Amino acid sequence: MSQPRKARKENRPSSCMILAAGRGERLRPLTDHTPKPLLQAGGKPLIAWQLEKLAAAGFHEVVINHAHLGGQIEQALGDGSRWGLRIHYSAEGQGRALETGGGICKALPLLGKGPFLVINGDVFTDLDYAGLMLAEGDLAHLVLVDNPPHHPDGDFSLHQGRVQAQGEPRLTFSGIGVYDPRLFAGCRPEPFPLAPLLREAMTKGLVSGEHHGGYWLDVGTAERYQELKKRLEDGTGNHA
Repeated sequence: MSQPRKARKENRPSSCMILAAGRGERLRPLTDHTPKPLLQAGGKPLIAWQLEKLAAAGFHEVVINHAHLGGQIEQALGDGSRWGLRIHYSAEGQGRALETGGGICKALPLLGKGPFLVINGDVFTDLDYAGLMLAEGDLAHLVLVDNPPHHPDGDFSLHQGRVQAQGEPRLTFSGIGVYDPRLFAGCRPEPFPLAPLLREAMTKGLVSGEHHGGYWLDVGTAERYQELKKRLEDGTGNHA
């Protein structure tokens, strides 16, 4: 008789990285003189909503990478003490954004030795970050959402809590994930995407996931930015 499979220990991420180095091309001219994370919505910068959520979820250490107009981000947010956070910055330099994979790789020394949460700086969601965990032995845990109109084909599939590169139905990666530093073993701080690392880990069965059915928006275009502003002005979008 086979023995029941033991549940693997789950580890809570102790630090978080907010990806804020994007140029925001689809939001020009708004981003010509203001970095996308500092665009105002609901009376505060977009990134401030994220910082409030992280503080409410019990996080204390936050790393923010930046490139385009990054000095403005540091000046606006400071050391994070107003949110009860300690903010560290990973500067990538004007015009030299390292893409998602390279940006995380460069910031690894600031993120500690355990699992860490990574959030795209241009997503807005009512997801509770406090519930995100990474099972011992896994390399990543991804939050997936229903496919939005601008991404109808999705990215991955989810079966019994495991994320696969192939299969149906398709879901969209939310830009929110928990990662083990081992996922980036051997990487160099140069431009490279995150997706190939995730797909390789999926082939080894080392990526778990969950489906978030609540509110989620990729604030990547002027139209979606206006949608979020209206939602917050109507008082229906406070997710902190």
